Amino acid sequence: MKTVKRRDGFAGQQLISLPDAVWKNAIKANTVLEQLYVTHIGYFPKAAFHYRDRKNGCTDNILIYCTGGKGWYIIGNRRFEVKANEFVIIPATTAHLRYGSDDVNPWTIYWVHFSGKDMDTFNRNFNIGAFDGPRHIHANEEGIELWNAMFQSLKMGFGKDNLSKASLYLYHFIATFLYPDKGSGEQSTAGNRINDTVRYMQQQLSATLTVEDLAKKIGLSPSHFSSLFKQATGMSPLNYFIHLKLQKACLLLYTTDMKIKDVAVAIGYDDPFHFSRLFKKSMDVSPEQYRGLRRKENIN
Repeated sequence: MKTVKRRDGFAGQQLISLPDAVWKNAIKANTVLEQLYVTHIGYFPKAAFHYRDRKNGCTDNILIYCTGGKGWYIIGNRRFEVKANEFVIIPATTAHLRYGSDDVNPWTIYWVHFSGKDMDTFNRNFNIGAFDGPRHIHANEEGIELWNAMFQSLKMGFGKDNLSKASLYLYHFIATFLYPDKGSGEQSTAGNRINDTVRYMQQQLSATLTVEDLAKKIGLSPSHFSSLFKQATGMSPLNYFIHLKLQKACLLLYTTDMKIKDVAVAIGYDDPFHFSRLFKKSMDVSPEQYRGLRRKENIN
């Protein structure tokens, strides 16, 4: 007997599909919504024989979060397996796209189709590629809570407020996957060390620190420390330290009447001219001009 593959119709499933006209009308009223919005959202528990075949691809991004069982997807001729505690974001594509659950151990998935004004730019800026493959994620409870919040908002109807709430939740939902909290084990230990380093930097803003100083503080070699730090923050340790110093300088310039040279000394620069050049390079305005913004706001 031939097995019947199903798009949906699973016991306990939840599913909402939004007609194109709903978003077109909503965007007319609030153009901000066109940047990112939900087109379809669903939860398929133990989705036996789940299968979709999209010969012309999909105009939306598809995020699939597998919380149990396993499944697969194929883009073009590349096949990927998806297991529990893994997720994938399949970018909008015109390539032949197929996906479905494992025949023996069918997946349980939370999924969202989402789109926006310029998804190519979105995907490029967040490094979302067609052949990235699934990524492991520690149990994403926050993501599931946000999925439920999106679903409940849309379940209450397609009014302006409900659509706006769902769209804002979507940003946070995606962020929990792209920038997850670290789980237990080695990643967590490394993350804690980096957090400790940042806290130490914040306490030493008037000092001059080297990579060697910071690495020694947490018991790592300078090269290993620098690699972990950049992986966690996207910046080198010293650039990050300068960023924190300038952040403090902005606060002092905006909230006090300290002289520029005293602000420079407060964040570890004896040469006010060097400080001013560094500040302008980073902020695109001089310290004096930045302080002027406060005065202008007070006048207005």
